[in-house]
Amino acid sequence: MKRVRISLSFIYLSLLCLLSAELFAATVEGVRLWRSPDSTRLVFDLDGPVDHKLFKLSGPERLVIDLKNSRFDAKTKDLKLADTPVKKLRYGGQKGGDLRIVLDLKHSVKPRSFALKRIDDKPDRLVVDLYNRQQQTEKSVEALLPAKSQRGKRDVVIAIDAGHGGEDPGAIGPGRLYEKTVVLKVAKNLANTINKEPGYKAVLVREGDYFIPLHKRPEKARAAHADLFVSIHADGFDNPKARGASVFTLSRRGASSKMASILASKENKSDLIGGVDRIQLGDKEEQLKKILVDLSMTSSMEASMDVGKRVLNEMGKVTHLHSKRVESAGFAVLKSADVPSILVETGFITNPSEAKNLNSLAHRTKLSKAIFKGINAYFQNRPPEGSFLAWKKQGRGTNYTIASGDTLSSIAQRYNVSVASIKKANQLNSSTIKVGQTLAIPTL
Repeated sequence: MKRVRISLSFIYLSLLCLLSAELFAATVEGVRLWRSPDSTRLVFDLDGPVDHKLFKLSGPERLVIDLKNSRFDAKTKDLKLADTPVKKLRYGGQKGGDLRIVLDLKHSVKPRSFALKRIDDKPDRLVVDLYNRQQQTEKSVEALLPAKSQRGKRDVVIAIDAGHGGEDPGAIGPGRLYEKTVVLKVAKNLANTINKEPGYKAVLVREGDYFIPLHKRPEKARAAHADLFVSIHADGFDNPKARGASVFTLSRRGASSKMASILASKENKSDLIGGVDRIQLGDKEEQLKKILVDLSMTSSMEASMDVGKRVLNEMGKVTHLHSKRVESAGFAVLKSADVPSILVETGFITNPSEAKNLNSLAHRTKLSKAIFKGINAYFQNRPPEGSFLAWKKQGRGTNYTIASGDTLSSIAQRYNVSVASIKKANQLNSSTIKVGQTLAIPTL
């Protein structure tokens, strides 16, 4: 009888512990906000997984987020709401121990929410995305406009993708130097360099500190009619002595080295860190599209290797190389069937010396010029049909390299064209020319 009582007491205590665990409230420990061109993202840090419900109310416009058995212990005064649809964030307890968070909105939005499980140093999180339909439409229409250059010939479009962003900082160097910050600066440097060259146009995939899912990045490049996709990164390693830049392409048959395999695995975790709804990624129709896309990937992979070799060669002239050959692995961000794609690691941000260089405008400018020299060498050899570069190469114009003593008038007289037509073909604002400069000589 005594043994039965002990057993019953044990069962009672066990049930009490289970009930206590069930009733224990999850805590919202932090909240952050990220603004992108077409949406606003709110991220709630939690000390454990939690069930939630999301619904809209109107008159006035509000978005309500109910969290089961939870409490709020996060600071909200530093949230920058000025350029977002959110007017105010407020919260309060509900009957039964639930938590209600209310977003007072400036206008109607299309909301979406999903939970992220704990990964690496990131806690459990609840992600709430607020999409503005009007902004999305304007952006997509603008992206579909073809880029026009001289004589009605189109520009060669280079899509530049700054890796990571928003919730995903990437590798972290000395002094809390974030990869996402450095590579955005490199991307903008490269865009400026490209846009100065006649016949080229740069498009930034990410223009600010926000996260874009890996599969969306090449989609943005495709929408901009890009001829090349360049993803910019800064490597990280637990050994601070690791150093050097490298260039990668996509592999469908395994990685070319252990380093490439490790790097691809790390970069492909970006969606889990930055925040992507895994259910949405599992859409069957999208998976079918990807299978069909894979079938037409061979030619773009060959082109990727060609441009990658040229870029690596030029980078080796201005910085130390970690690998002297183009490496390849299964990078999710490079899986584009019709756009040649490369991933450039500009150096190791975890190496104090290279971190200092990457944080320097002078070094970033040298890197950008080297990357573009490689890109330009590729497109001068294989200019896209209908482009200004193709027009020059096909004999509708002649290239002339300026020698000592040359003037625009003497060159114009030699080719029986006007000075004005040479200036127009080369987008020259003055008659100043330099020895070694290459000019496109138009035909009348």
